[in-house]
Amino acid sequence: MTGGLLGFLGGIGLFLFGMETMTAALRQMAGERLRRWLLRMTRTPLRGVMTGATITAAVQSSSAVTVMAIGFVGAGLLGFTQSLGVLYGAHVGTTATGWIVALVGVKLKLGTLALPLLFLAALAGIFGEGRLARLGRMLAGLSLLFIGLDLMQASMAGMEGLVTPKSLPEGEAWAGRLVLVLLGMGLTAVMQSSSAGVALTLVLLGGGAIDLAQAAAMVIGMTLGSTLTGLLAAMGGGVEMRRTAIANLLFGAGTAAIAFFLLDLVLAILPGMALQRDTQTALVLFHTFFNLVGTLVFLPLTGAFSRMMHRLVPDRPATLAAALDPALLSDPGTALDAAARTAGAMAEAAGTALGAALAPRDRRDLRPLAALSGQLDPARLALEQWLSQLHLPQDRPEALARMAALMHLVDHLARLAARTREADRIAHLADSPQLARPARAVAAALRQRPRPGQARRLEERVQILARKHRRGAMLREHAGMIDLPGVFRETDALRWLDRVADHAERIAHYRNEAEGPVR
Repeated sequence: MTGGLLGFLGGIGLFLFGMETMTAALRQMAGERLRRWLLRMTRTPLRGVMTGATITAAVQSSSAVTVMAIGFVGAGLLGFTQSLGVLYGAHVGTTATGWIVALVGVKLKLGTLALPLLFLAALAGIFGEGRLARLGRMLAGLSLLFIGLDLMQASMAGMEGLVTPKSLPEGEAWAGRLVLVLLGMGLTAVMQSSSAGVALTLVLLGGGAIDLAQAAAMVIGMTLGSTLTGLLAAMGGGVEMRRTAIANLLFGAGTAAIAFFLLDLVLAILPGMALQRDTQTALVLFHTFFNLVGTLVFLPLTGAFSRMMHRLVPDRPATLAAALDPALLSDPGTALDAAARTAGAMAEAAGTALGAALAPRDRRDLRPLAALSGQLDPARLALEQWLSQLHLPQDRPEALARMAALMHLVDHLARLAARTREADRIAHLADSPQLARPARAVAAALRQRPRPGQARRLEERVQILARKHRRGAMLREHAGMIDLPGVFRETDALRWLDRVADHAERIAHYRNEAEGPVR
């Protein structure tokens, strides 16, 4: 009996390690394409459901997709309401693992066939590079998953009498059912994988250690337990991240409640179906069914659910660096997104303040410009520290290019911040009939973020205008129309305008590169 228990625990360990290895490799293989697809295909809640379900089935981890969605919300790439559809879909997509385990892993017993595959996959993972190495790790994880399942099933023979349906609370009674739900939730919290929990439940069900009613109640708890990973990911994060994680928890709780009260109906219908002897397939079908029902109930209520969550977790005054949540550093792609959003917010804040200071006298407001340093300096320091903590893999040239663009952005933003303190030159431009309009156009380019080509054309026009007015100032001084200090004021203001136009063009260019092709 002891040997059977040790073998069973070892099988669980192999399954968990295989699942984690396979999921990590699949996410790395998908890379930026997965992120782009998620961002592009979540315009509506319904599309978000389909996208979340598809990606979860592909990477075999609802936790990974949930954490990714929470990270995208924190980085400002995905709206909170958009993320709800992804969360619904992740709960549906995670049921794919149960089907793989029930129809392939349990019935076909591929553990022995997986041994030679594990050898080849290990060689590819150790000696291969880049995509080949990631493919090797993915296949190695898949092999370990099936080997772990076989080991768990084989060990059940040595555990007869240790765990039986009578040793656990009855699944027919409400009180016992609730205890089993809590047990399933606890198992998922410990293993950090609802897929592993469902696989364990299928093995116990197939070995006669639990009956279908007990297994169904445990799987309900595992659905609720899977939301805890999102809560952990959002700890210490911003308001949007916490709101998304809590929404995922409430959706999981709502779905679990629906399943809890549907369980009697399912158990009454099952004896009349052909599945009454194939309890493992029946369990997976029930798992898929109640997650679909939960999604269909919540999907039409997404707008109301979103408003409720905004009241439950209200917004707080945000700084320019609000997107830089430490929780995002674990995902380099999302961390780069957050950095790009922060740099963009800094540029837009500078453009807004300059626009207010350069406005006509009846609408001019110098207060935003006076407060700008107190906003830009802390944000720049936070962004520099953030980038210093971000470690990118060397085989990701796209991510490295984004990082380089961000470093250029920080440099131009620092020099732009210094220019915004030159109040005399800004005031001269605001009062100049000839220069006020192009100065406002430059401020608008920072605030509204034109395409790089438009910003480049604006810079060229400013350069031509600056050369023309510089020559004109010299000629007016020579003709006695302006004194020498006036010439210096004019040329200094023109130089300021020329430099800021250059910063605006470079910022537009590097923002486009820093954000990458995800938009």
